[in-house]
Amino acid sequence: MPGAALILLYLAVAVAPLALAAASLRPPRPVMDEIASAAGLLAYAILLMEFVLSGRFRSISGRVGLDVTMRFHQLLARTALALALIHPFLYTLPFARPLPYDPSRQLTLTFEAEGLVAGVFAFILLPAFVLLSMGRDRISWTYETWRLVHGLGALAIAVLVQVHALHAGRYSQDPLLAGLWSGLLAVSILSLAYVYAVKPLLKTRRPWRVERVASLAARTWELVLAPDGHDGLRYKAGQFAWIGLSGQAFSLKENPFSIASAPGDGPLLRFVIKELGDSTGMIGEVPPGTRAHVDGPHGHLTIDGRRELGIAFIAGGVGIAPMLGLLRQLELDGDTRPTRLVYGNRTAAQIACTEDLARMRRAHHTEVVQVVSEPPEDWNGETGMIDAALVGRLFSEPRHRDWLYVLCGPPAMMETVEEALLDLGVAPSQILSERFRYD
Repeated sequence: MPGAALILLYLAVAVAPLALAAASLRPPRPVMDEIASAAGLLAYAILLMEFVLSGRFRSISGRVGLDVTMRFHQLLARTALALALIHPFLYTLPFARPLPYDPSRQLTLTFEAEGLVAGVFAFILLPAFVLLSMGRDRISWTYETWRLVHGLGALAIAVLVQVHALHAGRYSQDPLLAGLWSGLLAVSILSLAYVYAVKPLLKTRRPWRVERVASLAARTWELVLAPDGHDGLRYKAGQFAWIGLSGQAFSLKENPFSIASAPGDGPLLRFVIKELGDSTGMIGEVPPGTRAHVDGPHGHLTIDGRRELGIAFIAGGVGIAPMLGLLRQLELDGDTRPTRLVYGNRTAAQIACTEDLARMRRAHHTEVVQVVSEPPEDWNGETGMIDAALVGRLFSEPRHRDWLYVLCGPPAMMETVEEALLDLGVAPSQILSERFRYD
């Protein structure tokens, strides 16, 4: 389904509860009370659809990009939180027990005990849940622990809101709207089941094994995986995959890594991995022959079908990984367009894949520009950061406005480079990047 159609489908599901509520033809109430109900209905619809957005469904992320999908997931979670927080405070009608002369609840707000208690718990848990997600990098939990708590916590909140809606909601008493809530909750539960049960089961049918692990630079390793009993993975240069090295398919210990090999190189998958303190801190101790599992491919940092007159690759740190696959595939395809790689690191000891860089210069005539912010005394490359000034020096010629620019690295670097390229007159459609951290 095209990206625009997916967005329209999302909007249709989000407003469906409002449409069903309006179609129930209940007697009108004061405007603020209707707005309060609408805020609650919309918040719950968004909350339930969040499960699908976070499920790594390639039918969705493959159309708009996983980074866009996850950013959408983040922003909508905050939107749902804002709507949920204002929902109870907008009501103007009094709260009372059901009145015999008001069966339509036009004159009072009534709650069954189950609905009241469930709503209060959801009202308390949802802000804590969203704030915990926003501050994930500031807590000491491992990624695996956070991921498990995130999934189960979201499900618990969804169930609480379901009870609240069905027992306390004026419009949710309607069979059609109640059926919609039950259907969306079922889809949410199935999404979790697919991520935590079905996907691991599918991965057991296509296992991989570690071919080799080798040191590339300071705290940077090369991991090569070989298919075990199957023909490998069909992917495009520049994509990434989630890799699990625990030996168990049913494990939360997996991380996303860009594929540094090219599809034309054969079935082996190559990754460039930096030690970051989580499960990657032990990557150098993984022995050859270890059972691995791969979930992919994901991502849209691909250049297939692009016809720009030249291509610039701008990478920071381990962001060099997808650039290696992209440049290697250009080489295998015999693509003769001019290419320039700008590769930044903090120290010269962190420069990885020096043999690949040398081959690019020699075989593909790629211009490689090395940038080091803390250079040694004998350094003869660029110094400092990959900033607007450097981008301006390297890509200021009129011909560069017609190039394609591929960015991968720290978010701050990519934002700086994007702004500098736009200032130089490069069209936004000619800048490709993927982001996975925003806060």
